[in-house]
Amino acid sequence: MKHFISFFAFFSICLMQANAQNTGTLTGSVKDKLTQEALIGVTIRIDGANLGGQTDVEGNFRIAGIRPGSYNIEASYLGYVTQTKYNVVITTGNANQLNFELEPGSKTLGEVVVSENRSVRIATVETPLSIQNLSVEEIKSNPGGNFDISRVVQALPGVGGVAGTGGGFRNDLIIRGGGPSENVFYLDGVEIPVINHFTTQGAAGGPTGMLNVSFIEDATLASSAFNARYDNTLSSVLQFRQRDGNPERLQGNVRIGASETAFTLDGPLGKKNGKTTFLASARRSYLQLLFEAIGLPIRPDYWDFQYKVTHKIDAKTTLTALGVGAIDEFYFEAPKETTPENLYILSSVPGVNQWNYTQGFALKRLIDNGFWNLTLSRNMLDNRLDQFTDNTDGRQRDESKRVLGIQSQEIENKLRFDLNRYAGAWKYSVGAMAQDVKYNNDAFTRLRAEVRDTAGTLIQPAVVNRFSTAIDFF
Repeated sequence: MKHFISFFAFFSICLMQANAQNTGTLTGSVKDKLTQEALIGVTIRIDGANLGGQTDVEGNFRIAGIRPGSYNIEASYLGYVTQTKYNVVITTGNANQLNFELEPGSKTLGEVVVSENRSVRIATVETPLSIQNLSVEEIKSNPGGNFDISRVVQALPGVGGVAGTGGGFRNDLIIRGGGPSENVFYLDGVEIPVINHFTTQGAAGGPTGMLNVSFIEDATLASSAFNARYDNTLSSVLQFRQRDGNPERLQGNVRIGASETAFTLDGPLGKKNGKTTFLASARRSYLQLLFEAIGLPIRPDYWDFQYKVTHKIDAKTTLTALGVGAIDEFYFEAPKETTPENLYILSSVPGVNQWNYTQGFALKRLIDNGFWNLTLSRNMLDNRLDQFTDNTDGRQRDESKRVLGIQSQEIENKLRFDLNRYAGAWKYSVGAMAQDVKYNNDAFTRLRAEVRDTAGTLIQPAVVNRFSTAIDFF
């Protein structure tokens, strides 16, 4: 009997541990959308799981023991509009994060009448402006999106691709007939000019996006009446908001897509539950291997890197450092079975080498009925075209056979400040921005190759053309 009791106790402990490992955890925070102040005592309810919780004195919540699945998560608070996030996927292993920003509602309570009418749908207030929001779950579950944020945004109403270039191939955004260069992108308040690999310089479009969807919390597209602090905007403002790293423990994931593999790691920096968290990721393309296996001559090859570090200086001040970078190489190689005509065509097409990065620091301070932001950022794009004669290996660099070489660089340093205050139904914002912009260009063309006799004596020298430009303005 004692052995039976011991075995039963051991089996029960193992079963509880297995159940604990097969459940997920939901963490997050709730803030006032206008003032960004943390809200204490907000009720968080998981629809269909009979589970819930409340936010603590710092506006954070944590709900454990959730069975894996898709749930609707509701946040409700007296005096605020209830917000529901739909189809939130809860998984085991990593902690799932979800943040809310509640809008203030009616401040007075009138007569309460309880009635039942299942045919009545609860009305929601819709914005009169052209503002569309995408949650991370919508981005991940979009059919054909392949976890590419830019491609998912193209499917929104009023958004399209470039006519005549195969809208399914490129991620250029056309908003109500505007141009691809008329859109401005912001990542956690830091302007980021390039969000795609193999971008067309000056247009920001490209075949595939470079932002890791594992970082993104939501994306907001405003195509009219955008805030005045978003300068250089003609068609739209696309804002990406990233989540913070898990403050409790180190965690990560590996995602294998149709064209690349991505590795993401996040967690606390320093002691557990500290004030500093981080997110970091690296992504590698394997399209070049697939194209080589099926005998295509094109070789698109790219890397991208992304990170975010958040440090809470105190209850009202937060410092964020973020960075995004990419290395792109597009070249050609002769397939195993080819013809002299095809080899000539391949050697006549220039290869593309690009790299770019954006680095930013953002300081956010909460004040009475509002907040202010101070942002310092730097971005750079280096774009190169190289063409060589009799070159069937796109990675060879024989300078004596160079026909074309173009290197173009864009460098921007920006300092922004904006103050946002609320007084009743009124909102006002003031700010200032300073920027230093540089543009460098170096071009080389060989108009005629040199001619030598059989003894190697130079008969006719090569004719080349080279010019450089540099523009710097503040």
